[in-house]
Amino acid sequence: MVRRDRLRRMREWWVQVGLLAVPLLAAYLHIPPPQLSPALHSWKTSGKFFTYKGLRIFYQDSVGVVGSPEIVVLLHGFPTSSYDWYKIWEGLTLRFHRVIALDFLGFGFSDKPRPHQYSIFEQASIVESLLRHLGLQNRRINLLSHDYGDIVAQELLYRYKQNRSGRLTIKSLCLSNGALLKDGGVLSPILTRLMNFFVFSRGLTPVFGPYTRPTESELWDMWAVIRNNDGNLVIDRYINQRKKFRRRWVGALASVSIPIHFIYGPLDPINPYPEFLELYRKTLPRSTVSILDDHISHYPQLEDPMGFLNAYMGFINSF
Repeated sequence: MVRRDRLRRMREWWVQVGLLAVPLLAAYLHIPPPQLSPALHSWKTSGKFFTYKGLRIFYQDSVGVVGSPEIVVLLHGFPTSSYDWYKIWEGLTLRFHRVIALDFLGFGFSDKPRPHQYSIFEQASIVESLLRHLGLQNRRINLLSHDYGDIVAQELLYRYKQNRSGRLTIKSLCLSNGALLKDGGVLSPILTRLMNFFVFSRGLTPVFGPYTRPTESELWDMWAVIRNNDGNLVIDRYINQRKKFRRRWVGALASVSIPIHFIYGPLDPINPYPEFLELYRKTLPRSTVSILDDHISHYPQLEDPMGFLNAYMGFINSF
């Protein structure tokens, strides 16, 4: 009898918890996203959208050096957006005729459909579609990528190597701080659906160096683009395909003849030094590497924009 009463009380307690949690969760899901800062608003209004299979994709396209044939396409990381490149954007326009970046589907200001089976293959096709939209499909493209964008770049490189229809003609590839040679986990769908600014900032800050961590306003900018179009509800889109397609993607890196470079923030907890660098050099001995200061971590283009830009320009001017 006592046991039965205890079970009944426990059931009643869980019912009460559920009744309380449901409206709280509903309220959370309807919290409006934070307002865009003036800088982030300017980034959005200076960009454009194109349509890919009925979905709106945000991109930036700046004209830089007049008379130069050089084009660079920037591929951002997870879970942020093309805004990751803003600190080196002006510097790139002093070297390239066209500087182009996009927000991948499900990221930044691009559409974030749900449910949707997000994939690296689709993201690569979106990059190809953007360059066709801009009339650049027959031009030689320099790719500059980071993190998640490194994997998209590998798929584009594979298509280029296979002489696939609709491919990019890739002139060079520069990767940065991506776990492209090992398998990684995915963020819990439950955790990411319940993520708020506090959880986000606590989770992201440790992947920056101790002296180069983002300010609170910079973290709010990152969070604002994630919250745009309810992106926090689909952030579990990062399906880990690295293990399944490792041979395809790493094989493409190892077998192409174009110049390849890697810019490395060595304090990166995701790609720890020196183990990651030893594996990278063993796997891709032909690639050149720039190692930034020892306090730079996973977001080198934000933590050390001048060092990152100098490393990239040194690579571009070497061939």
